[in-house]
Amino acid sequence: MKQLIAIAIVASLILSSCYYDNKEEVYYYYQFTCDTTAISYATDIEPIINTQCLSCHSGAAPDGNVSLENYNAVKSAAELGSLYGTITATNGYNIMPTSGAMPQCNIDKIDAWINAGMPNN
Repeated sequence: MKQLIAIAIVASLILSSCYYDNKEEVYYYYQFTCDTTAISYATDIEPIINTQCLSCHSGAAPDGNVSLENYNAVKSAAELGSLYGTITATNGYNIMPTSGAMPQCNIDKIDAWINAGMPNN
């Protein structure tokens, strides 16, 4: 009898932990906190690169022989497709940063900047 009660309790805990999230409700807050309408290299992209990339991709011997120390280097990586490919782990690229995917808002800002023609603004 105790086993039956224990099984019932475990089953109810497992079943109560399952739920369905409405995508619009889950990402409601995100829609209003990640502005990708007026992306600036200096204001938006450079700070992302500085905090997420430069620890490995700068100096005399940057990882993967990829330096992202200045606008021209970042633009070059974007033009090659490697910048977006690595931050999204697409087209055969490994995810960067190696610590795990960067926040989706940062990815969206980089994508918007690339789609805007990678302006140096």
